[in-house]
Amino acid sequence: MELLAAFDFMTMLSSFGAIMLGLFVGMLFGALPGLGLIIGVTLLLPLSYAMGPVESILMLLACYQGAEYGGSISAIVLGIPGTAMAAPIVLDGRQMAKATSPGKALAYSLYGSTFGGIFGGLILILFAQPVARFALQLADPEFFWLGVVGLLAVATFGSRDFIKAMISVTLGLIFGTVGLDLFTGSPRLTFGFFELYDGVNLIAVAVGLFAFSEVLVMLSGQMNRTYKFEAHHMKIWLTPSEMRGVFKSTVVGSALGSFMGVLPGVGSTVSGWLAYSGAKGISRAPEKFGKGSSEGIAAPDAANNATVGGALLPFIALGIPGSASIAIIAGAFIIHGIQPGPQIMRNNPELVRAIFIGFMATTICMFFMGKLLTTAFTRALITPSSFLVPAILISSIIGIYSSKGHFFDIWLALGLGAVAYILRRLDYSVAGFVLAMVLSPIIEKSFRRSLVLSEGDYSIFFSRIYSQVILVFIVITIGFAIWKTIRSVRSGSESAGVAS
Repeated sequence: MELLAAFDFMTMLSSFGAIMLGLFVGMLFGALPGLGLIIGVTLLLPLSYAMGPVESILMLLACYQGAEYGGSISAIVLGIPGTAMAAPIVLDGRQMAKATSPGKALAYSLYGSTFGGIFGGLILILFAQPVARFALQLADPEFFWLGVVGLLAVATFGSRDFIKAMISVTLGLIFGTVGLDLFTGSPRLTFGFFELYDGVNLIAVAVGLFAFSEVLVMLSGQMNRTYKFEAHHMKIWLTPSEMRGVFKSTVVGSALGSFMGVLPGVGSTVSGWLAYSGAKGISRAPEKFGKGSSEGIAAPDAANNATVGGALLPFIALGIPGSASIAIIAGAFIIHGIQPGPQIMRNNPELVRAIFIGFMATTICMFFMGKLLTTAFTRALITPSSFLVPAILISSIIGIYSSKGHFFDIWLALGLGAVAYILRRLDYSVAGFVLAMVLSPIIEKSFRRSLVLSEGDYSIFFSRIYSQVILVFIVITIGFAIWKTIRSVRSGSESAGVAS
């Protein structure tokens, strides 16, 4: 009966409207090269203030899922991935679009995305409660170490340069401590600005780091650049035999995507390439990969959307964001006073069930919206940057001001946008900064509470078996990071030697 009640709630017009809005924005921003998932989620986040918790969360999750598919539209039609996650799709999607038809390639992409979304949703539904029950056995020392694992995973797997990623993470940790001290109530790093007493506005940070910095990137490029495409053979449809032909690779991609999504900071950028390699490894026709293989399209797209459900699992069950996008979506939980983690299953079961059902409904709606509107999203690719820049700026400023009503947040976002533009040019990890900022309160609270409970005895962080298991994983992660750095240095030295 409770499940039916949650379903009745989901069928309300407001929830359905929020899902459709999120999907539309996600597909549109995913399809437009240079904008992408995080900017779409960032621009929708301020709307959470005017919505209920379920509607706002489902809207942002729908944007996440829609952008994962939307990035493949420009990858297939133009050969330019709309998002970093869609990069593997270019290899075979563009070749099939030229050799056969864009519609057929987009169909494999949409069907794969839908299957992956459903697979990831099932993983979330089946494992969220067991993981949350297990998490209730964990204490503050384990949550401290889990936060550290998240930071290390971001620096190790989510960036090419471990040192620069760690610098980004450190800056994010510092930003996360701005505001009143959690234990003493004393202001920290506020510099006399009362607007910072509640901490840095997450919406201002997200908009500044992603939207404003992207505007600066667009301003530094060709403002009137447009893309051209041929709008023919756009019927998006697969026959049963064509679906059977990619079923095995789609399952492999979905499984890899769900698993990689669970690992904090890894995300669909990595899982898409892994799925592409995995599908090629099990394919009966690996020689077709790179030449328009249907499996080379369906597998990474399935992985990308399965990653969404996987990334939600540690967030809902443990309170640890699985990606930068989930870290921004955490803002909707914070706005409505909801604390993700093992207690959410006990304190907000109706909310969790509504999110589960809404997640599956979003995937189904994405399929039908994709079939109906993909051609329209494709036509949006001709929009020049000279129209996009002012639209992004106006919507961003309105969103920041409406969040708390402080002009201070607008200036903060503009300053962060300029800094993020420089950091991006220097290849620092902006996503790592955001994840670290969200994890900072969790890490600090768990660390200091553990020391209070142990009366200053640091052995509390090593005495429990759960802590010891996590520490082993941390040692392995650090070892991998060191090996990765040494290999990078050696390859650079060898390249320099060859050049000389």
